[in-house]
Amino acid sequence: MNFRNRVGGFLDTPLFQNAILGVIVFNAVILGLETVGPLMARAGALITALDKLCLSFFVVEIVAKLYARGLGGFFRRGWNVFDFVIVGISLVPTTQGLSVLRALRILRLLRVVSVAPSLRRVVEGLVTALPGMGSVFLLMGMIFYIGSVMATKLFGEAFPQWFGDLGRSAYSLFQIMTLESWSMGIVRPVMEVFPYAWGFFVPFIMVTTFAVVNLLVGLIVNSMQDAHHTEDAEKTDTYRDEVLGRLDRLEEMMRAQSGGGGPRP
Repeated sequence: MNFRNRVGGFLDTPLFQNAILGVIVFNAVILGLETVGPLMARAGALITALDKLCLSFFVVEIVAKLYARGLGGFFRRGWNVFDFVIVGISLVPTTQGLSVLRALRILRLLRVVSVAPSLRRVVEGLVTALPGMGSVFLLMGMIFYIGSVMATKLFGEAFPQWFGDLGRSAYSLFQIMTLESWSMGIVRPVMEVFPYAWGFFVPFIMVTTFAVVNLLVGLIVNSMQDAHHTEDAEKTDTYRDEVLGRLDRLEEMMRAQSGGGGPRP
């Protein structure tokens, strides 16, 4: 085994992965301490130095992965690209025009997702669910558009602050969908003028909040389960290949010790 393979093997060890996780969490704490003015006034130099030390550790990790995997092997994996972008943002100088990048350094905490398998499974399930979610969002958009037009024509003249135009109606209906002050805040005042307004709002809530939103949740959960099953299948295949490889090597050693023999059928 050459040096590059040894480096790659060390990067995949649980010890190194746990070390990365610890540095990520520690760096998140440091970035939080940088927002405390009195603490920065007393120990700002130390906190900044620790932040740069954590960033240096991340840079060394990225360089080691590039060396061990090569450019093609490194960028072939999406999580490596994710880590590369997050660390790259932290390396951009925070000049006056790019001062917003200083706040984006907290994105390093998202590297926990690429290190923790359970979090990776959640994100992969969410990404897998995006095509199905697109259809649900399209259906939701159609429902909101129809509801906004109807609400504007029905209640816009009496309640222009909520339903005066299409945009205001859509925003008010979104608030109603989230069940945030929907009854006492919007619907009951409307019902004082239009007693049968509940015939519009109640079906809207039933369709959007309890049907479409739960459909989204179901899609995400199903995709997470599929991602979990796929990961388990990959682990099983990898373990099987390792066992077969060990059996082949053991058989070769036995044949060599016995002075030869035909190949295994």
